[in-house]
Amino acid sequence: MSTHASLMDDVYRRQRHIYDATRKFYLLGRDRLIRELAPPPGGTVLEIACGTGRNLIAAAQHYPRARFSGFDLSTEMLATALHSTLHSGIGTDRIVLAQGDATSFSPAVLFGVETFDRVFISYALSMIPDWPAAIEQGLRALSPGGELHIVDFGQQEGLPAFFRRGLFAWLARFHVSPRADLFEVAQEAAARHGGQVRQTRLYRDYARSVTVTLDQAARRSSPISESNS
Repeated sequence: MSTHASLMDDVYRRQRHIYDATRKFYLLGRDRLIRELAPPPGGTVLEIACGTGRNLIAAAQHYPRARFSGFDLSTEMLATALHSTLHSGIGTDRIVLAQGDATSFSPAVLFGVETFDRVFISYALSMIPDWPAAIEQGLRALSPGGELHIVDFGQQEGLPAFFRRGLFAWLARFHVSPRADLFEVAQEAAARHGGQVRQTRLYRDYARSVTVTLDQAARRSSPISESNS
């Protein structure tokens, strides 16, 4: 944890100040994910690797009756998230922040709760070395019938090859590695926890959206579907 945390702090120590202004042009699908969260009234939502807090604030504004929690490994990003949430006009009783590792966090330790109605991960799995463990932990943090929402870079299968090569080379400079087998890994994890998995390819596969919905009993695997958008 300490090595990767130090790397993330080094990456974002300066970038955090311009992160939201620049990332809106290419972290596509984040607002779509927020619109699809649809937590129940009074429900609880967790963002894994919350970064600057941008998504948490947008989601809290969209769902004023829900409560939100978020954590990140980087103290640099958390400093920005704390500043942003404090100045957002949203009370600290509705957005709670903590530092934690996506691959080994405990909701009870970080936030004093056992599970959440919704968990989401936005453009973070491509920066987490043991990203399958983050998916596993996300599912463990879900209540029965809850949903895990993921959006991240796709494989650009519907875009020109030169675009894919250029994008991947540029992303690698920031320690970002799009996960080609995201759907398959989510499928395997859902089978262990009991749930349905849906993947949507966005913007000619520039990005991919994956949603895992747990059964109310959350004991056995269920049908899996894929669609294109």
